[in-house]
Amino acid sequence: MTQPRQRFSRYPDDRAGSGGRRPEPSEPEFLIVGRIVRPHGIRGEVAMKLITDYPDRLLDIKTLYLGPQHQPYQIKRIRRHSEGMLIQFAGISDRNQAEHFREMLAYIHIDDAVPLEEGEYYLYQLEGISIVTDTGKALGHLTGLIETGANDVYIVTTPEGGEILLPAIPDVIKEVNISERVMIVHLLEGLI
Repeated sequence: MTQPRQRFSRYPDDRAGSGGRRPEPSEPEFLIVGRIVRPHGIRGEVAMKLITDYPDRLLDIKTLYLGPQHQPYQIKRIRRHSEGMLIQFAGISDRNQAEHFREMLAYIHIDDAVPLEEGEYYLYQLEGISIVTDTGKALGHLTGLIETGANDVYIVTTPEGGEILLPAIPDVIKEVNISERVMIVHLLEGLI
C-alpha cells in the first residue's frame, strides 16, 4: 500500500546520520524521529509513532527534544511497542503530565544520528535539489516524496508547476551531487 505524498518541510527526518560531527551552518541541529501520539497507561509513559529508518538507535538515546522549541527531556525508559516506542521521561509520573506531549514531534540531536552509508542522504539535503536528465534537460526541483513498500518515489515540480514522479531506483537516479545541488536522472520510457 502506498503511503500519502509527503511534501518536504522545515523538519528533516532521520534517514541517516552525521557520524558525530558538528552540523554545518546549512544543516539542521535536530532530526525528527517520531511523533508522540498519546499517553500510555497511568504512570506517565507515552506512545510514539516512529518517523525514522533506524528505530533501534533510539534505544541508546538518553535525550529526546520535543516540540518546535526542541525542549530536552531525559529518557528514563524506552522500549519497542507494536510499530512504535513507549517512552517514560524523567519527572513525568502520571497520565495528566504525559497528556501534555500529545501530537508533539520528537527529535534527536544530529550528533546522535546513525552515520551515513555511501549513497544515503537526509531528505533535507535533497529538498529543492535541481533535477537534470542525463541528456542535460532541466526537469525542475525535488519537492516531495512518496514512500512505497518497494522504493521511494521523488516528486519533482516543474517550472510550469506540474509534477513528475521519479522512482528512486538505480536505473533512474544516476548521480546525486549534494555540493552542486543537482541530481542526474535517466528517464525510462513512460516516466513523462
